[in-house]
Amino acid sequence: MQTLTLNELYKRLVESAAEDKTQEELEKIRKGEYDTHGLECLLNPEKYAPVWHIGECECREEECSGIAACIFDAIARDEKGNFHIDIDACVGCSACIEACEFEKLTGSKDILPVLNAVKNSKGPVYALIAPAFIGQFSSAVTPGMLRSAFKRIGFQGMVEVALFADILTLKEALEYDRIIHDVKDFVLTSCCCPIWLAMIRKVYREYLPHLPGSVSPMIACGRAIKHLEPDAVTVFIGPCIAKKAEARDEDIADAIDFVLTFKEIQDVFDAFQIDLNKMEDDPRDHSSMSGRIYARTGGVSEAVQKTVERLQLRNPIPVRAIQADGVPACREMMNRLKEGKIDANFLEGMGCVGGCVGGPRAVIDRDAGRDNVNQYGELAAYETPVDNPYVLDMLKQLGFNTVESLLDDGSMFARQF
Repeated sequence: MQTLTLNELYKRLVESAAEDKTQEELEKIRKGEYDTHGLECLLNPEKYAPVWHIGECECREEECSGIAACIFDAIARDEKGNFHIDIDACVGCSACIEACEFEKLTGSKDILPVLNAVKNSKGPVYALIAPAFIGQFSSAVTPGMLRSAFKRIGFQGMVEVALFADILTLKEALEYDRIIHDVKDFVLTSCCCPIWLAMIRKVYREYLPHLPGSVSPMIACGRAIKHLEPDAVTVFIGPCIAKKAEARDEDIADAIDFVLTFKEIQDVFDAFQIDLNKMEDDPRDHSSMSGRIYARTGGVSEAVQKTVERLQLRNPIPVRAIQADGVPACREMMNRLKEGKIDANFLEGMGCVGGCVGGPRAVIDRDAGRDNVNQYGELAAYETPVDNPYVLDMLKQLGFNTVESLLDDGSMFARQF
């Protein structure tokens, strides 16, 4: 009898979960030959790193491209010569997955616990969709049609994280102004990319004081929802494996219960036989252009620059931004900074080439994703969060009496690095 592979187990269990027959399918699987480690990973992904090792290694240790690609020292060999991935060290950057020529590494698949939560959770389950979502599933699918699809599956609703990118843009603009005037220094951003932040925290620690004390828009969104509805379950959906690691960070693990990638949620739509093009449109336009363009390289810099100008701050100092996307380019930029070869006052790093639209689990290529994000940004009713009434309304609901209170160290949007 042939052993069921991880991908075969995954397909069967996702389809059975859509039909509410997971236990019956598990009983069938356990009567035959199957990848025991793979099944355990699928059922309990929280016990493992966001990157999984599958099958037996076929390379020699001294030639292992996967180990060589990891700048976080998260991969080692066990006594049998196979990979051991450190759950605490792995940030999910996926460099090892791309480097492994034998395809023995893959990103975690968290669908089964999510669908179980959708079915059995006592509180409402919300889909938190990343700003890079536009056009990922079909150019004809509107945000409102996607919202209806999530409701069809059983989610309470869909929230665009771009609204909270707006809020973080406002916070970073204020942080920039404070640092530039009071400290007379430079700022490292972006708060939205966990790979970039992990590089600073683990490889370039001497630059930690230059990071604004902000959580990412994903964390901000999750915390806001749980503040307003304490029993809510939050599921972030984006193109990034690294967000799975970020959601587990001890100091911010209160915000996001599960993380799925765009490719995972596409598998869910397929299992539920949902035709997105036939979904009813349920439009709710809350984010500004600034929040929407976070998804591509340069978006954060542009958003903060426009917001600084719009705030009409005291003796404003222009944002002189420089960007790097992809781990090699980010490392090069940081090394140039160490050598004193950069005079910019705002350094934006994104772990993937093209920004989030170039994430390893995006459905469409990064050029199309960037164009879609730009077009969606141009359609926004407001250019900056300063102009967006939904930002001010949300802040009031969350207990922020003034915009300046976003700088309070103890706020739900603050983080200590």
